[in-house]
Amino acid sequence: MTTAIDLAPISGPSAWRGDELRTSTEWVYQLSDAERAELETVGRRFVADNPDLRTVTAADYPLPACAGLNEECARQLDSGRGFILVRGLRTEEYGDTLAGAIFYVMGLHLGVPMGQNQMGDVLDHVIATSNKTLDDPSALPSRVRDRLPFHSDSSDVVALMCLRAAKAGGASSLVSGTTIYNEILRRRPDLAPLLFEPWHWDWHRQDPDAPAHTYTSPICSYVDGIFSTYAGTSMIFSAQDYPEVPRLTEAQIELLHLYDEVSQAPGLALDMDFQPGDVQWLLNYAALHSRTGYVDFPEPERRRHLLRLWLKRDVGRPLVGGFGKHVVTERGSEIAPGGRFHIAEAVEPNFEWGN
Repeated sequence: MTTAIDLAPISGPSAWRGDELRTSTEWVYQLSDAERAELETVGRRFVADNPDLRTVTAADYPLPACAGLNEECARQLDSGRGFILVRGLRTEEYGDTLAGAIFYVMGLHLGVPMGQNQMGDVLDHVIATSNKTLDDPSALPSRVRDRLPFHSDSSDVVALMCLRAAKAGGASSLVSGTTIYNEILRRRPDLAPLLFEPWHWDWHRQDPDAPAHTYTSPICSYVDGIFSTYAGTSMIFSAQDYPEVPRLTEAQIELLHLYDEVSQAPGLALDMDFQPGDVQWLLNYAALHSRTGYVDFPEPERRRHLLRLWLKRDVGRPLVGGFGKHVVTERGSEIAPGGRFHIAEAVEPNFEWGN
């Protein structure tokens, strides 16, 4: 594990800048006709079979024509930029059930889906279900229209499929965790070692049914030459609401504010405007994600709607012990009332939850 005396800038494909990628399409994978046709065919079989989303596996729905697609997605996640955008699905022609089936099958070939909410849903939604803002403590980030702060999700991989885009705004924004670290190290080498120390994260605010108020994790991990990030300063600050949590030091507070400042520095982030059918795969250890605020169409059926997968991707990535949100569970490990575990029902947002 890296220690304070051997901190050095990290190089490699994960150390990218948005202003350098913005003018290229190297991070976009355009599906071939054969790949799209196979995904559509397999997706229709998935819909007809109607398998339990908690137990279905990639072996049940092989994708031989998409071998190159899966290999490139895996390469970018594990040793590349940490993200890739797949484009070319015709979701506006499919209907949401077939689109969701294709998305889920693609996910099975890159990892094991994880439960995302109290109901155990393994396919969740990013859609505004009320007019709440993030100023409301009861608001869920995935269910409001506000701009979100940069953060990591509770999984190895997070994936989004765009069913419908916003009337205005709502761009997906990514920033390299490696680049943030390098910039902090350049600006404040005295504070950078704190990134590798354990911090308390607000577990209860992320999951009201959590068995404890907090869990602990470093913000950065560097093991066997592999650098990883887990970030979300708001969850560290809100953990201070619990009296049993040690108070942040002045240096820690200064570092957290610096982290947010650097993540929003001009040129670092890459914004991408989702088109219907776009699928974004992101390794949470490589990049942080956010979105810009947005305006919805007035018609409920036209509102911005993304499907979301959280994946456990067990490829032996070396991480320091207790890194990330290591307290979450995989799919099928619990039976929760209200969960939706078949594709036709899973692609419908639950408007009774998250309001």
